[in-house]
Amino acid sequence: MSGAIEKTLALLEYLAARPDGASLADIADDLSQLRSGCHRTLHELMKYGYVRQTAVRGDYALTTKLASMGLSFLSRSGVVDIAQPVIDRFALATGELVRLAIVDGKRLTLVAKAQGAKSGLLYDPDMGIDLRLSCSAAGHAWLMTLPEDQAIAYVTEQGLGKPRDFGPNAPTSLRALLASLDGHRRRGYSILQDVYAAGMSAMAAPVRRPGHQSTGILVVAGPSQRLTLKAMEKFGPALMRAAGELAESADASPLLRSASLGTWGNGPEDGAGETGKVPA
Repeated sequence: MSGAIEKTLALLEYLAARPDGASLADIADDLSQLRSGCHRTLHELMKYGYVRQTAVRGDYALTTKLASMGLSFLSRSGVVDIAQPVIDRFALATGELVRLAIVDGKRLTLVAKAQGAKSGLLYDPDMGIDLRLSCSAAGHAWLMTLPEDQAIAYVTEQGLGKPRDFGPNAPTSLRALLASLDGHRRRGYSILQDVYAAGMSAMAAPVRRPGHQSTGILVVAGPSQRLTLKAMEKFGPALMRAAGELAESADASPLLRSASLGTWGNGPEDGAGETGKVPA
């Protein structure tokens, strides 16, 4: 990646995390870029409609152009049209938040959801975020389908989530994580309590056809006082059936059809050939 492109993408990602905008000085200092170069890049992005200056302080902020492009991409991919009826039905059955995460190269990104709880405590995180693999039920459900060395490599690259930033039961070592994955693998789906966040439970199953890589993860999440271990074990068979239903219809969506090429531009991952099949 050229230096100019790398700096531009870093700037866009920085502003994406700051919807209220940021000053030139803060942007340049936080990204370790020269203010003069950062200023030029910002004004080029303004020229093409990706960045604007706020009216009050003149800070720089993203326009809705990137968000519009993302929503358009998801709409054209067909993934929401395919997944939403399944997600809605399962959310109604469980009375909890149900989400779909897409396997995107080495990442998991939330792209669709349905809230089954109508009252009481609701759990509803931001959509579009990349999930921490070591601390999320979706991450565990994906990692358990990968060869151990590949799972370790992905987690090492992303980093282990720390209990102070996630839940008190977040694994603090690869050994603890691998032990959890063994348990999930025997069950066929992941179950976590107080791992992604204190007081939160979640379970997840991979969306994949037999002999192929996972292309998505179906997740159920809710407050631990309601989504108990007993409740999650009760929902387990239905979760796997819903994930299987999504896998059967995956050919209708480019995002669900194959995990060998992510939208992040990654090539086929280690352990899978061009067809996306996992080794026997």
